[in-house]
Amino acid sequence: MYAVIKTGGKQYRVKPGDVLVVEKLAGEPGDAVAFDQVLMVGEGEAVTVGAPVIEGASVSATLIETRKGDKVKIFKKIRRQGYRRTRGHRQAESVLRVTAIAGAGQSETWDGEVDLTPLAVLRLRARNLAARAVAAELPEDVEVETVVEPQGKGKSPRVKAKVVETAEAVVETAEAVAEDAAPEAAAEAAAEAKQAPAKKAGKRPPEQAGGFKNTANAKAPKQSKSQARAPIRKTSPRGKG
Repeated sequence: MYAVIKTGGKQYRVKPGDVLVVEKLAGEPGDAVAFDQVLMVGEGEAVTVGAPVIEGASVSATLIETRKGDKVKIFKKIRRQGYRRTRGHRQAESVLRVTAIAGAGQSETWDGEVDLTPLAVLRLRARNLAARAVAAELPEDVEVETVVEPQGKGKSPRVKAKVVETAEAVVETAEAVAEDAAPEAAAEAAAEAKQAPAKKAGKRPPEQAGGFKNTANAKAPKQSKSQARAPIRKTSPRGKG
């Protein structure tokens, strides 16, 4: 048995047990949803068409989650004008599980169990990443469980990792910590003493005294042989031959 319903300005052909993605509906995960705008009901060759809807017919479903759909990119361009704009949009949508159809003197019910696991968790499970990201940072004795927390009306649930078993903490006394830290502190002090240059009392290196070297008492550079043999030129006073 199948039916054609109208919701969100669109028409959907559904049957008991189908997973239906429609425009956003109000409600929390696990709530019951009913559609009274049934346009057609069919069972084999017997088809009942409404005018425009079938009186008394209804389709029941269970809300699984409300989420954002895949991103759609909107790109605009005007050639030779330097105009380009890129925007993204994610439409809000609701996921339903059709549980029953009734109308035109017939009815059919789905007897399965509705799973409220959101799509984000199913994708992580498919890639085996639901607990691996958190378990990689924890010891081997710690177990991690995936927990789905609802975030409020009209929002997608949040997936978190919950620690099931924790390892016992090791408590150290202050004396033990001080004993462990003493050899390390002594080794660091010895290394710093070797690396530090010897300093004279009351004097500073020329590099640190004002940021430049004192060249007042420095000796003149040694002349080469060609410079020593060259005659000394004496210049006459300015204005005279």
